[in-house]
Amino acid sequence: MSSILSLYRSAIGKKAVMAVSGFLLVGFVLGHMAGNFKIFLGEEKFNHYAEWLREIGSPALPHGGALWIARIVLLGAVLLHIHSAWSLTRASRKARPERYRRKLSARQATYASRTMRWGGVIIVLFVFFHLAHFTWGWSWAHPDFDPGNAYRNVVEGFRVPWVVAFYIVAQLALGLHLYHGFWSALQSLGWDHRAIDSWRRPAAATIAVALTLGNTALAISVLTGWVG
Repeated sequence: MSSILSLYRSAIGKKAVMAVSGFLLVGFVLGHMAGNFKIFLGEEKFNHYAEWLREIGSPALPHGGALWIARIVLLGAVLLHIHSAWSLTRASRKARPERYRRKLSARQATYASRTMRWGGVIIVLFVFFHLAHFTWGWSWAHPDFDPGNAYRNVVEGFRVPWVVAFYIVAQLALGLHLYHGFWSALQSLGWDHRAIDSWRRPAAATIAVALTLGNTALAISVLTGWVG
């Protein structure tokens, strides 16, 4: 355990933890998006999928047990990801107490990399609202929440224009965050030789665009009346 903590205290260890936790979260977001696409199959199919998620591992696990395990793992990944980023930022500032007199040019830093911090804040706020909206069913976030009908919750939730607008902004922030994070995570894990450099950024851009378009398509489809 002490060796693990010692590794995590190092910059290399924190970068590795941030990379691995980031990949785990990206995998979840991809799976979550794929599952949400079942809403285009209709109310019965989508509600059946939502109930199936609660029955994973049955009868070995109690109702909703697998979901709680997944939530705990994801929460751990989020906390490690945030703490690693915060620690690395603090270490960087200590190593360079005085700010650069001039900002980095566009060639030296992409827009995505310069907005990673604020993008992360928007994503955290979005996750909180998303849980309050569709999981906890808090009245201020979703007055018509029905715990027994996931399809209706999504449809009624995305019929509110400001909610859809917020989701779109959050997905754009997620896309930028993921684009920069994905290719830099590969570099942090040592996968930065020439054979990989040629596809690191294109792969990151493809995943980021796919997630952004896929997640916003659901909300826009409901708002425009294509779904529901």
